[in-house]
Amino acid sequence: MRQIVLDTETTGLSAAGGDRIIEIGCVELLHRKLTGNNKHFYLNPERDSHEDALKVHGISNEFLRDKPKFSVVADELLDYLAGAEVIIHNAQFDIGFLNKELELLGRQALSQHVASVTDTLAMAKEMFPGKRNSLDALCSRLGVDNSSRTLHGALLDAELLADVYINLTRGQDALLIESGEAEGTQIAGGAALDLSTFDLPVILANEQELTAHDEVLMQLDKASKGKTAWRITAASMA
Repeated sequence: MRQIVLDTETTGLSAAGGDRIIEIGCVELLHRKLTGNNKHFYLNPERDSHEDALKVHGISNEFLRDKPKFSVVADELLDYLAGAEVIIHNAQFDIGFLNKELELLGRQALSQHVASVTDTLAMAKEMFPGKRNSLDALCSRLGVDNSSRTLHGALLDAELLADVYINLTRGQDALLIESGEAEGTQIAGGAALDLSTFDLPVILANEQELTAHDEVLMQLDKASKGKTAWRITAASMA
């Protein structure tokens, strides 16, 4: 599946209230690997950014004066996104702005151009309930270097989010049995490795390991007052 990690910067917080997109950054993943086939646009929003927004992204109104309008880059952007899974942090915000820009051009909503939208904020809230799940917080939690992020920037944030997403979903890499390769698996170079040809050894626990294991079970059994699963199972089978 081709995936595009996307981020925007805007003149303010309300697409419905007339705020517009000033920057779009996109990073392409193919088979969960960065391809370098990225897209980046600065846009003339035809209005000034709110003061609070300027403090966030630092992109001056003067800098954007000679940049293309969204209408000029719309086809290039939609062609790039076509058929991909789009990954966004707090997707509702960015999708709302993109849909508003498309609506102003009489175009269909973004959902009609892409395969799906994945919200990494929703993923993070499910994985880390009750914790801060901003992009900076996730970078810190997942070991992603965001030291160059002094201000928000769409392309930089998309690149950071790509690393965050890969770390959030890293466990999927280990699902070999469920990948459809029950009789074998792929190795580097594309050759199939038939696991059924291997005689895998069975390594039994030694006496010291068995004793340590029994001690742990006894402690658990004592702490639960005999309500551990193995006691209940043994009683039901007696």
